[in-house]
Amino acid sequence: MLHKISTGVVTKSPDSVRAYLLLMRLDRPTGYVLYLLPGLWAVVLASGQRPDLSAVVLVAVAAVLVRGAACAVNDVVDRDVDARVARTVSRPVASGRISVRNALLFAAAQGVVALLVLAVAHVETALVALASYPLIVAYPYMKRVFFWPSAFLALVMSVYVMIGWTAVTGSADYPLAVLGLYACGAFWTLIHDAIYSHQDKEYDRKIGVKSSALLFGKATKAWLALFVVLSVGGVLWAGSQTSIGWAFYPIVVVAGVFLSSLVVQVDLDDPTSCWDTFVANTYFGWIILAAVVAGQFT
Repeated sequence: MLHKISTGVVTKSPDSVRAYLLLMRLDRPTGYVLYLLPGLWAVVLASGQRPDLSAVVLVAVAAVLVRGAACAVNDVVDRDVDARVARTVSRPVASGRISVRNALLFAAAQGVVALLVLAVAHVETALVALASYPLIVAYPYMKRVFFWPSAFLALVMSVYVMIGWTAVTGSADYPLAVLGLYACGAFWTLIHDAIYSHQDKEYDRKIGVKSSALLFGKATKAWLALFVVLSVGGVLWAGSQTSIGWAFYPIVVVAGVFLSSLVVQVDLDDPTSCWDTFVANTYFGWIILAAVVAGQFT
């Protein structure tokens, strides 16, 4: 449903607007859903039995904008690489439809608007998000200088847990439960980004950029299995640090079984299987969200 809506908006937009919507990946909602969900876990956990709906809306809108800004920056940095990879050659900056200057201005505009949106909840929320911006800008360079760029991405994306918590509480004084959610999100990112990277491993090898696929190679699934345990363990530990109800725990176990099944079933040598599994990772995040909601009422 979300994919159809996003694609419909992009398809029906004028040509001049469509290029910018493609630049922010509005037609590919999986990315901003993966970024948003850890933030929603924190919003619900911090809210208690009465979820702060205004915080949910603000955090969701900001997630789309921050992810859009990150994609624009990424496409500027990677424009020469994207032009040499079949999957990315048509991206707006790589193909020349949007200039580097305009892409950077668009990224800056999205970043500023996202801060204004988050400030409606609490100014502290905007400040937490702002602190993550240098990390977002740095990430595209990691594949050139760091042997495990996914690890850096995991640290960046999981900051949204803190943003979600602060959107409700107005405080950056985080309890241990937030650390557990952060760990869950970080190890989950290592899973879905490693699977995603296997789509382009042959291109990455030829071009000389680094990725989880090239780092782990044939041992990828063994590493992913470890990350599943650590991700699920993180969220279970987060629950143990609160007074959350019993229903939380069996639903988290279901989420763990589901995520494990994705790791077992994915064919890492088939780009289509990798993409489908990457998209299916969103269900893990939704199940964890359901667990947190259920735990608040039991």
